[in-house]
Amino acid sequence: MRMQKAWFYEEYGPKEVLKLGDFPLPTPQNDQLLVQVHAAALNPIDFKRRRRPIFPSDFPVVPGCDMAGVVVEKGENTTKFNIGDEVYGNIQDFNAEGPLKQLGTLAEFIIVEESLVAKKPKSLSFQEAASLPLAVQTAIEGFITAKFEKGQTIFIVGGAGGCGTLVVQLAKHCYGASKVVASCSTPKVGFVKSLGADEVVDYTKTKYEDIKEKFDFLYDTVGDSKNSFVVAKEDAPIIDITWPPTHPRAVYSSLTICGENLEKLKPYLESGKLKPIIDPTGPYDFKDAIEAFRYLETGRAKGKVVISPFPFSHLPSSIVTNGSAAVPEIVIN
Repeated sequence: MRMQKAWFYEEYGPKEVLKLGDFPLPTPQNDQLLVQVHAAALNPIDFKRRRRPIFPSDFPVVPGCDMAGVVVEKGENTTKFNIGDEVYGNIQDFNAEGPLKQLGTLAEFIIVEESLVAKKPKSLSFQEAASLPLAVQTAIEGFITAKFEKGQTIFIVGGAGGCGTLVVQLAKHCYGASKVVASCSTPKVGFVKSLGADEVVDYTKTKYEDIKEKFDFLYDTVGDSKNSFVVAKEDAPIIDITWPPTHPRAVYSSLTICGENLEKLKPYLESGKLKPIIDPTGPYDFKDAIEAFRYLETGRAKGKVVISPFPFSHLPSSIVTNGSAAVPEIVIN
């Protein structure tokens, strides 16, 4: 059996249940790709899933949804990608039947259906690409669920977080909001304004009740809709990305996981209208994954917590390296 290095846990609990060790490396089947991971990003769902069984899955579990890397093997029914292609995506389809993948993205190699990934834009590094998938898919879904229209106003709760930084940019540069207001803590006010927010509310100094203006759309990225709802107009949609929403008017939008949605973002990414935001404490080295989780769980991240580089010294015997990309000696046809 081919083996690889990965972070995994065999019981629910705090970050200390994570172990670094050998993990089986599967062979891609049918429409699957085997991707050598160059960078991965952490999301709150990764530590929430580790703490308790919110999604069915067998042990051991390798955490991680987001990655960017290079295709090194592919199943016989794949049609979109070739060996050596640089791809990125969220490999966990939360809407699929059955348990989630045991093999997440904190591993040297991952298996993923080709429909879930897209070609990495050439203008992005692996770290930047890895920071995007789940957060940007979540951000876009909120606008779709709310049926947001060009020219409307939006208030974003948590404008400095992994999802919030993208919601601010999408509202201003992609969806044509007439006014973008976002909340964050004092040290991040200037940063959120630089993303495109017209106004930034420092939540340590201003209460929601003190905000006189009412907005066409309230996008809550931190799960505080039980309090933030007061800034929304009476009939305005309220999106809360945490489950369950904390206010009866708030809607938790479903999530569409597919590479096609990422492909549509390519012109915005290459033009610079949409910029990946990586927390300045990172990227964290693969060996420092527990420290990366510790920081993410403080709730103080500015943008996304990214892990890179990944080890390339522990390669299966069927795969050899050629420069920066891994190329297999035997291709699965």
